[in-house]
Amino acid sequence: MKKLLAGLLVAGMLSITTSPVLAYAGINDVDANYWAQTEIASVVGNSVMFLNSGNFNPEAKISRVDFVAALLKVLRNDQATIKVSPKFSDIAATGATHDTVARSQQIGLVYGYPDGTFRPQGNILRDEAQSVISHITIDGTIDKNIVSKYSDAAKVPNWAKNIYAKTLSYGIYVNHPNENELRPTDALTRAEAAVLLYRLSQKLDLVKAQYKYANEVVLGTEHLNVTKKAPCNEVTITNLRNIVKEGNVLEIEYTDKFKSKLAAAGDTVTFTNPEDIVTEEGTLLFPAGSTFYGTVLNVQDPQWFNKNARVYTQINKVVTPSGKTVDMNAKPFYKDYALKEGPWMTAGKVALYTVGGTAVGTGAGVGLSFIPKPHKVGTGVAIGTPVGAGVGLITGLVTPGLNYVAHEGEEIRVILLDDASIAK
Repeated sequence: MKKLLAGLLVAGMLSITTSPVLAYAGINDVDANYWAQTEIASVVGNSVMFLNSGNFNPEAKISRVDFVAALLKVLRNDQATIKVSPKFSDIAATGATHDTVARSQQIGLVYGYPDGTFRPQGNILRDEAQSVISHITIDGTIDKNIVSKYSDAAKVPNWAKNIYAKTLSYGIYVNHPNENELRPTDALTRAEAAVLLYRLSQKLDLVKAQYKYANEVVLGTEHLNVTKKAPCNEVTITNLRNIVKEGNVLEIEYTDKFKSKLAAAGDTVTFTNPEDIVTEEGTLLFPAGSTFYGTVLNVQDPQWFNKNARVYTQINKVVTPSGKTVDMNAKPFYKDYALKEGPWMTAGKVALYTVGGTAVGTGAGVGLSFIPKPHKVGTGVAIGTPVGAGVGLITGLVTPGLNYVAHEGEEIRVILLDDASIAK
């Protein structure tokens, strides 16, 4: 009996020792039952993502630069010859992140933030990762109602609705542990990144040619002619994409009424183009009805002595009616990139003050002369009118300026501060 018990004990110990609890595929902290073990083993085995002292750290958050580096490997662009210098203020010319960010910038993979930073060590959010996947995949048939099937669909930002519809339709998404939730604004974990990258690697046929290792051939140069004041009007046409060059100017219009006194930094503001934006040679760039998403960077309230409010915005991306996403860096094509009321509105305001002062002055002149001596009414009007007008003019000039108001459909012009790459 004792021998039997001893044998069972040894067998039990052996079963514990030899069962695949840890060190799955040589990874210390991922066991065979971990929900993403297959995908993690794949990305590690293919050198897409790496271990740290034998650990994968699956629940740790993944940084923006690490996600981009892994994505470049999936797309086989991680060894591409670098032809540009990163323009982001937080990317050093000799830093460890330089090459990754340069290659990303070179093919238009991931863009930075409105303040000119890339934030390489910042966590990438789940909706940001989905945006990248949508950006680099072709525009096919998608189910636009698919997002509404999830319990937290209301948490998906408006700008990301079509993005999620596309990536969900393509099956390139991750929603662990609750399959009924998208959690769009949560930070992406390394395990979740592994799943996204693995699923993308299985569907490289859906990736636009310009993002995969391929030779790009320039087919010619075409032109936009919105205004002669634009620093540039060239559009480079290649076999993979159309590149609207930095310095081009576009004309777009507000989708809703905008009031500066109700706006704050961080607010989203949207524009559209009522007509196709095409080159002079006939190439379609942005189809009518595209949505241009902007962010309010700052609002300066009206100041004394008639200085009008100023609104500073930046266009971050464009989503076409078919769901195609184009990253963009553009600002209003006005002095200091500021939106404000024009001089005619200011002149109108001063004129109203002047007219109002005239009326008050005339009334006072009439009143002061009318009571004691009716025959001096004319003298009162003659004196009160110019005095009142003068006071009204002075008041109009020294009061605070106007708030900025734009009506739905009101046009503005924006200038590209970077090239805008439109995949074919």
